[in-house]
Amino acid sequence: MIITVTPNPALDLTWHVDKIVAGGVHRAETGRARAGGKGLNVARVAHAQGAAVRALATVGGATGGEFALELRESGVPNVLVPVAAATRRSIALVDEALGDTTIVNERGIAPTGDEWRALFDALGEELVGAGESSVLVISGSLPPETPVDILPSLILVGRAAGARVIVDTSGPALLQAADAGASVLKPNAAELAAATGLSDPIAGAQELLRRGVELVLLSLGADGMLAVTGENVVHARLDAPLAGNPTGAGDAAVAACAVLMAEGTTDPETILRRATAWSAAAVLMPLAGDISDTWPALEAALTVAPYAPKDV
Repeated sequence: MIITVTPNPALDLTWHVDKIVAGGVHRAETGRARAGGKGLNVARVAHAQGAAVRALATVGGATGGEFALELRESGVPNVLVPVAAATRRSIALVDEALGDTTIVNERGIAPTGDEWRALFDALGEELVGAGESSVLVISGSLPPETPVDILPSLILVGRAAGARVIVDTSGPALLQAADAGASVLKPNAAELAAATGLSDPIAGAQELLRRGVELVLLSLGADGMLAVTGENVVHARLDAPLAGNPTGAGDAAVAACAVLMAEGTTDPETILRRATAWSAAAVLMPLAGDISDTWPALEAALTVAPYAPKDV
């Protein structure tokens, strides 16, 4: 069983425009609204690939009503904890001419103490019923003014239940997650440098390992991904980058890792191959939370080799 926790969910709004012009007026076809946030995207991908999933998130206000309705219609099993504050919005503008995406994320509002406790209670109940080989995924940002002990406490709840814990976050929370006992972290190079103060990505990943992490999946964007452990550094990439929408690529990589770990697979290279393939397959899809059915071909086309500094 994979349990995802999204501490700062969002109603994702996506519009495609011909070309973004600064200061201009843009017209678009009717946009798409989807229950989102990184943990929800992870749950969608894993669920679509046949994994047993339960997505936990908070929900509130008018946007929360739309969020809950869309998630229910999606079929992704979920537990939503009511909160007073309205669920935030995330706006993606896809520039068809350039093939890139501009994103505006509302920051969100932190739950109250009682609301946090309700989320922890819900997580505890799900972990009790998750069984062996359970995986807890904690993905995404934390709302402003979130107590500093929330993320470490979520990780400790997962570890106490015997779950492997995968965390995808940024900033000081990345180091918090490492210190609290996360099994896997998935930063990108910029997030890793900002958190550790180390410009060399391998040195940054090794700092996370020193703090107790078992595996660092280090996203390099169009250059693929690294799997860094205490023994090896392996690099996986396609020969040429793919054009598309990269907003859900990292979430798809986390989903791949979670699915394999829930199946009992812990080999770093196997995880790296699947994570890189699903990440690439997500770029080909218009909305975060989906991956292309062509992912097996993408996995077969990967170049996987020991890391060499010139590759990054």
